[in-house]
Amino acid sequence: MPGAVRQARGLVSVKPADKPLLLCTLDRLDDPGSYGFSVEFAGEQVDGFVVRRDNECFAYLNTCPHTGAPLDWVEHQFLDVEGALIQCAVHDARFLIDTGECVFGPCPGESLQALPLQVEDGEVYLLGLA
Repeated sequence: MPGAVRQARGLVSVKPADKPLLLCTLDRLDDPGSYGFSVEFAGEQVDGFVVRRDNECFAYLNTCPHTGAPLDWVEHQFLDVEGALIQCAVHDARFLIDTGECVFGPCPGESLQALPLQVEDGEVYLLGLA
């Protein structure tokens, strides 16, 4: 995973920053686990989260495609109790970790907005905005 750039399918354009922004370290993330963040990046406020599963990391904006509400029900908690899917606290929609696609709930087929990441030397960096 060192140096890997993660970008979910369907992300068409990325607004890069001058340099990547450190979001967290891998030891901050269980596997599976999640971590929420609120940062200023490329001149914009970004509220998002990182999910780690099977030693891969994925990041999304913290906005449900159905209601626009934040997904977390407890700080840094974005996964269902099994740690298998991302879960929305508002209406219990479930999303695939690797693509952000809704597979259960009121917005099937819609997806979370992915954010490109880079994982290097045990640190997780935000690379850009969609």
